[in-house]
Amino acid sequence: MATDYPSLFRSEEMSLVQLYIPGEVAHDTIYELGELGDFQFKDLNPTVTAFQRPFTPQLRRLGESARRLRLFRSQILALSPPWNAFDELEEKLRQHEKRLNEMNRSWEELGKRKSELEEKKWVLRETAGFFNEAEHRHTEIRTSFDDGDGTAPLLEHAAEYGTLPGESSLAGFDLEFVAGTIERTRMPTFERILWRVLRGNLYMNYSEIEEPFVDPVSGKETFKDVFIIFAHGPELLAKIRKVAESMGGTLYTIDSSQDKRANALREVAARLEDVDQVLYNMGQTRRVELSKIAEGLEAWRDAVRREEEIYKTLNLLSYDPGRKTLVGEGWVPSRDITAIQLALRRAMETAGTSVPAILSELRTHQTPPTFHRTNKFTEGYQTIIDSYGVATYQEVNPGLFTVITFPFLFAVMFGDIGHGFIAFLAATAMILMEKKLLKAGLDEITETFFYGRYIIVLMGAFSMFTGFMYNDIFSKSLSIWQSGWEWPSNSTGLVFAEPTGHTYPFGLDPNWHGSDNALIFTNSYKMKMSIILGVIHMSFAICLQVPNHLHFKKYLNIYAEFIPQILFMWSIFGYLVVCIIYKWSIDWSQSSTAPPGLLNMLIYMFLSPGTVDPKTQLYAGQGFIQVVLLLIALVCVPWMLCLKPYMLYKEHQRIVAQGYHGLAGQENGHNRVSTSNDLEEDEEGAGQAVAEPEEDEHPFEMGDIIIHQVIHTIEFCLGCISNTASYLRLWALSLAHAQLSEVLYTMTIENAFLFEGNAIAHTIFLVIMFAMWFTLTLAILCVMEGLSAFLHALRLHWVEANGKHYMAGGYAFTPLNFATLYEEDEQ
Repeated sequence: MATDYPSLFRSEEMSLVQLYIPGEVAHDTIYELGELGDFQFKDLNPTVTAFQRPFTPQLRRLGESARRLRLFRSQILALSPPWNAFDELEEKLRQHEKRLNEMNRSWEELGKRKSELEEKKWVLRETAGFFNEAEHRHTEIRTSFDDGDGTAPLLEHAAEYGTLPGESSLAGFDLEFVAGTIERTRMPTFERILWRVLRGNLYMNYSEIEEPFVDPVSGKETFKDVFIIFAHGPELLAKIRKVAESMGGTLYTIDSSQDKRANALREVAARLEDVDQVLYNMGQTRRVELSKIAEGLEAWRDAVRREEEIYKTLNLLSYDPGRKTLVGEGWVPSRDITAIQLALRRAMETAGTSVPAILSELRTHQTPPTFHRTNKFTEGYQTIIDSYGVATYQEVNPGLFTVITFPFLFAVMFGDIGHGFIAFLAATAMILMEKKLLKAGLDEITETFFYGRYIIVLMGAFSMFTGFMYNDIFSKSLSIWQSGWEWPSNSTGLVFAEPTGHTYPFGLDPNWHGSDNALIFTNSYKMKMSIILGVIHMSFAICLQVPNHLHFKKYLNIYAEFIPQILFMWSIFGYLVVCIIYKWSIDWSQSSTAPPGLLNMLIYMFLSPGTVDPKTQLYAGQGFIQVVLLLIALVCVPWMLCLKPYMLYKEHQRIVAQGYHGLAGQENGHNRVSTSNDLEEDEEGAGQAVAEPEEDEHPFEMGDIIIHQVIHTIEFCLGCISNTASYLRLWALSLAHAQLSEVLYTMTIENAFLFEGNAIAHTIFLVIMFAMWFTLTLAILCVMEGLSAFLHALRLHWVEANGKHYMAGGYAFTPLNFATLYEEDEQ
């Protein structure tokens, strides 16, 4: 039976259900299920192509509407309720598109016309200036090239008859001209081609247009030049026109009469004013139209996206010709079946019919999807686990324990009261102002920290806790209680602290700070603590196998895998943990022997079993106990290696001897879905419906089982050694963080305190050093070191812990959910 409360210990119990949906309520039913967000539909038409599915025409219409919305959105420079009347929306979008396209075409045509008039205005101005200069015989003729002797042939001819461009022809020699515009970048090439084609028989003058021309369609700016070319004869003029047009030039007819040019210029100016006025009015109308579209654009986009998802889902359903209904299947959380039935009833009322969709639960051996119901606090931690792999259906979810273990292991590496308080304060601020921050919008980096605000707040809190354990706040120590040591006064040379008879109640004694052997002491302390935490964490991960084996009824794995694994772990590394704690409990200053090195003790436990040097003996009977533990560890290896394959082989032989095989998927108990006893009978009276089982039955292969068990055993035994060593990163990063904090403090604020100078200079230097220290503390120690510790804590959970019990063989529950569509649109 499904529980009445959500739990992260296991995934939600899922049920495979079947829907019989009458055609008149199909759309509204899918809409209600999408709003509920609790139904994952299965594709019942896997062999049917997308083009053959019944609702593909509606999807094409929706695609056209989506295209119109993209068009509207692209043209709105500045600037939801549900919408079910899609036909009305489609017609409205079509009308808006028609009006907008008409305005866009008129806008483009008028823009091109304006550009042509402006070009003609510039041509008239420049050619007028040229003719005016020619009349006073001060015209400057520019020729880009000559015919080789330094003089253009046409220029020699004009000088011989005393005729200049713009003057009357003499002795029957007439000069005609071609005027127009061309892009500035093409002008040198244009000159060179004309000289080669006309062999220098031309006069050419050009000037630059200062203002750029803007293309009305693309908005690209283009700079152009005005040119005027004089030549003799229609053939040369025709060649000039062809060359100019081939290079994208625009030619204009200009009269040589000054009065006619002036009249033409006034006419062009008047027409430009008219075009500008029309463009302004059209721009205002276009802006109003786009403003109307912008008011409903987001709601229309949501409506179209929602309709697309509805029809895509309808394409997943099959048609039952006997009942004349659509048939759908999918996974739902068992505890939400009542809510889904209410949604089906709402769909019936919305459609105005008395025939509701019928829901029935199916018995199946298919593996359901995995669904963990989270809230905004647990969502971040569950995401960490899901990034490693989605849990197998109904297996123990490590995300529940990650809520505590992840921030704690992070804090062991990041332990500092001050740095932890900064992280805690930043996360608390994000939690308190989360609504304002969501409305304001966040960039990608800030959004990442905001999404993990509940992770950061616990990481900061645990970091303050471990900071009190290390007695470390910004590389300094706190003397909250009376120290257990005191320094003798007026002493010189090497000084030894003397005990006071008190014990510092919590954390590291503050008098260790600044002592010569402080680093040696804290190194030993943190290294041993890392081993203890690592063994406890891995042992807990191994113990999580037991509820999995019990739930899936794999009792063989308990005594064939779990028991030898936990014995192997604790006979070696558990023994090391016990020795560390026992060594800490002894006052070695009162002992007659020196404290033994535990690492050497563990090494010689394997190299010379039963032999213990009396000078380094930790306790009586140590040799015998170590031999027993070593034998237990050696026995556990063949135990893990052989017992499970042998028992599986014997079970297979028993089944073969009885002459039957188990049902597909029965070996994995989690593949069977629980069903209620009060499901409705189907119309044919056959009782509860049964889904088609997946083809997941594999033949028994003894060779595969042996190979798998050998790999699993070797991986575990070697992993116990490497994973235990991996937890030493807790010690290494904690040491690096503390030393880096101390170096930063020494090179900034401490130098400012020791600065010798007048009070003003001292104050200024102190403020500068404090600002530098605080900035580097945030950037390096809080952000960079925090990210480093986060990644190492992530690795300890993914590899060292989850590798001991987490199968991660499931697939995520992905229901039809309109809320997810809205979030994607916002992003």
